[in-house]
Amino acid sequence: MHALKKNRPLRRIVLASAATVSGMVLLLSLKPHTGPTLATADTKSPSVSSGSAPAGGSTPGTKGAVTKTATGETVQTRWGPVQVRVTIRSGKLTDVTAVQYPRDNPRDQEINSYALPQLRREALAAQSAEIDMVSGATYTSTGYKQSLQSALDSAGL
Repeated sequence: MHALKKNRPLRRIVLASAATVSGMVLLLSLKPHTGPTLATADTKSPSVSSGSAPAGGSTPGTKGAVTKTATGETVQTRWGPVQVRVTIRSGKLTDVTAVQYPRDNPRDQEINSYALPQLRREALAAQSAEIDMVSGATYTSTGYKQSLQSALDSAGL
C-alpha cells in the first residue's frame, strides 16, 4: 500500500507538516553574507612613502638604511576587499601587513586568523609575491597575492 493513500489523510498531514518544518529549519539556519564595508582611503592607486630609518631604533648594520613603505591596490574578492602594505629596508622585504581583508562575519574572521599569518610568512620567506595559496582561503590568498605584487611594484622591488 502506498503511504499517501487518500483514505489516510492524517498520515499525509503529518508528512506534509514534517517536510514544512524541516524546510523552514534549513532556511533559517542559513546566514547570509553581509556586504563588504567601504574603504575610507583612496583605494584606486597604490601609495609609496620612503625615509631613513631612525638612528636610535636601528639595529647594527642597518644604520642609515632607506626604508620604503608601499600600499598595494585594493583587490575586490568574492567575500570582500583585500589590501596589503609592505615595508622594504635596503632592498629587502621586512614586513607585510594586511590593511584590508574580509572580517564581516565569524567565518571570515576564523579563516583569516590562520590564513593571513601564513601568507605573511610565505611572502617574507619568498621576498616576492610568488607564494603558496592557503587551503580554505583561496579568495583571500588570491587577493593577497595580487595586492602584494602591486605594492612590490610600487616600491620598486
